[in-house]
Amino acid sequence: MFFAYILKSLKDGKYYYGSTDNIIDRLIYHNKRKVKSTKSRTPLILHYSEKFETRAEAVKQERFFK
Repeated sequence: MFFAYILKSLKDGKYYYGSTDNIIDRLIYHNKRKVKSTKSRTPLILHYSEKFETRAEAVKQERFFK
């Protein structure tokens, strides 16, 4: 399974859009400040996620969000 997701920063209220095969680990990775584009915006919460069968479908949805 793959996911397209939206994270919300509790610091500035802005959103981040992404895709992954492990949504829990990815959220933890973001909140450990290991992602350059979100490291100054932690803490982040999962605002929305959608499940897909393939990575291509998840990436397509991520691009739609953006």
